[in-house]
Amino acid sequence: MIELETPRERAVLVGAPSKRLPAETAAEHLEELARLTDTAGAEIVGSLVQRLDTPHPRSYLGEGKIEELRELLDEANATLVVFDEELSPAQGKNLEDLLGRRVLDRAELILDIFATRARTSEAKTQVELAQLQYLLPRLTRMWAHLSRVRGGIGMRGPGETQLETDRQMINRKISRLKADLERVARRRATQRSGRNEAFRAALVGYTNAGKSSILRGMSGADVFVEDRLFATLDAATRAVDLGDGYECLLSDTVGFIRKLPHHLVASFRATLEESRDADLLLHVIDLSHPGWEEQRGVVEAVLADLELDEQPTILVFNKVDRLTHEEEEIWRRRVAVEESHPAVFVSTLEPGGIEPLRTLLRDTIRSANPRMRITLPAAEGGILAEIYRDGEVLRREEENGTVIVHARLPAATVGRLRRRPQVQVSED
Repeated sequence: MIELETPRERAVLVGAPSKRLPAETAAEHLEELARLTDTAGAEIVGSLVQRLDTPHPRSYLGEGKIEELRELLDEANATLVVFDEELSPAQGKNLEDLLGRRVLDRAELILDIFATRARTSEAKTQVELAQLQYLLPRLTRMWAHLSRVRGGIGMRGPGETQLETDRQMINRKISRLKADLERVARRRATQRSGRNEAFRAALVGYTNAGKSSILRGMSGADVFVEDRLFATLDAATRAVDLGDGYECLLSDTVGFIRKLPHHLVASFRATLEESRDADLLLHVIDLSHPGWEEQRGVVEAVLADLELDEQPTILVFNKVDRLTHEEEEIWRRRVAVEESHPAVFVSTLEPGGIEPLRTLLRDTIRSANPRMRITLPAAEGGILAEIYRDGEVLRREEENGTVIVHARLPAATVGRLRRRPQVQVSED
């Protein structure tokens, strides 16, 4: 049987940054757009850049650049135009009319990538909701072919009727998907309440910063890792042994990116609830990336939008294996002076390169657990086992049928012990 492969789309990239944006930053943005386009499966056959004071309200680019872009598309035999900027529905429609090609903006490209990468029903629901919310104001553009038959008998009325029918159908679908995600959020809340005694940490960061690699390295579990943008969308939580009797639940979350579509952030709130209820955020930063400081700012802006900017946070500077020892030492000294958050430097490739994070997590949990003195009858073996299971026993004494335990314990365990009349609890 002969299998026919769908030919790859031939794409021309268009950057139209503000003149106020530094040239090197603008070039980096276009390079990231190229990675996004490659991730979506298109072949890049050209690019064009116009630095603007303000975008043209009708077509974003000026008339001269539109003509230059049309010639470039013809020469490269391109089938697709990808803008790095977000286009209004009218701008997108006008550009398609002027260029005779399909036009995508960055938001639509990211939505398409998310649609191909979603694996679980939850992620698929989140992406579908975001796509429909993006599509709704652009329906007229989808029906543009009807306007070419102006005055055609039987065309105008049914076209307008169909457009309104589509709007109503999409609005109903959006309402249904939102209800589905609300049920997911309630189910997640129930699941979290069942494990509320475990210390929880959530990995957040820019896409491709190495969050999934860290989760796999910390837990030893089989977690999908790929060196591409948005390799994973589905939240994953694994139990991590931190040593000395300590453990935590570590969750991976969807990566962020600059100019992330607003609808997408809103749709993924259910997944990001893992971060909201975490005891600690681990902000993973690719220290080898030349634009890591801008990427960090993007992540912090999204966290602020999600009202997560006040969460206790550790900065995890990843991929130090790609730096020279001198470069790493320079960053270590700078971070020690400038950062208010605790910070750690790790590598998932070097032997033992992730252990500093394991140690810092263990020390963080230890400092959060107060030292307590628990006195109980020696016959209460079940309570004694609970103390050993939940905390760190520092010292144990026995006399006259009584056991005295000095231990660091989570607040929830201390509360349970205080409610038992046969147990005496005090600060050590």
